[in-house]
Amino acid sequence: MVGAPRGGGELIVTTALSVTNVTKRFGGLTVADNVSFDVPQGARMALIGPNGAGKTTLFNLISGVHKIDAGSITLDGKEIKDLAPRTRVHAGLSRSFQNIRLMPHLSVIENIMLGQHTQASGLGALLQPIAWQRKSIWRERAIESMHSAGIKVDPDASVGGLPYGVRKKIEVVRALMSRPRLLMLDEPAAGLNPRETAELSAFLKAVAWEGLTLLVVEHDMSFVNDLCEHTVVLNFGRLIYNGPTAGVHVDPQVREAYLGTRKSDKKEPSHVA
Repeated sequence: MVGAPRGGGELIVTTALSVTNVTKRFGGLTVADNVSFDVPQGARMALIGPNGAGKTTLFNLISGVHKIDAGSITLDGKEIKDLAPRTRVHAGLSRSFQNIRLMPHLSVIENIMLGQHTQASGLGALLQPIAWQRKSIWRERAIESMHSAGIKVDPDASVGGLPYGVRKKIEVVRALMSRPRLLMLDEPAAGLNPRETAELSAFLKAVAWEGLTLLVVEHDMSFVNDLCEHTVVLNFGRLIYNGPTAGVHVDPQVREAYLGTRKSDKKEPSHVA
């Protein structure tokens, strides 16, 4: 976490994202029920919960896919709940999606470079991040990001023929190309083998050490335990845990949500999110 020391040496933690009393209903169904939590700047935080808990819905509310019915969402202290999704990207928020949204007819490098268009300041700049220019600074940055993420494929190969796990990593890198201050990842380790998962975790730790804030929805608790120091748990749209990742497995409400009883002595499944 990034902060500035007080005069007495105490560290002041800066909040990157603040979700306050956020509520969302679809008809008679409440999918986010007065949810509140803060994500400190530079933190690596997980958002987990059983299937149907409202994790992806909350991501959609934060990124602007859906509008909230009540509450507040601030990014770096500025209210963003009424901003369009693209404006939120310009404000410093980027995300990946649970379902891959790459363009299969484009190459690896072209898909990654699409993430740079948010940095364009006008029509002329908008046309610069394209793959025709073999020696452009945009292409060089995209290839460097590929290598940093451990993506070892031909940059000019079509993404349509690549394994699912590789395409997931490409989508993460594309989200990073907008140079966000807050990166939200929806199941980034899904479809990755153990080696690829470890490489992705190491890559995300490296970018977080450079000051990037991470909020991650993920089912693989091994990945969460390795990457995230702090975890928020949802169940039926309500926040039931907000604390250190190490405490998730022993929290009574979390155990009840996953196991169906507070007193069960069953062994927790390896995938609890």
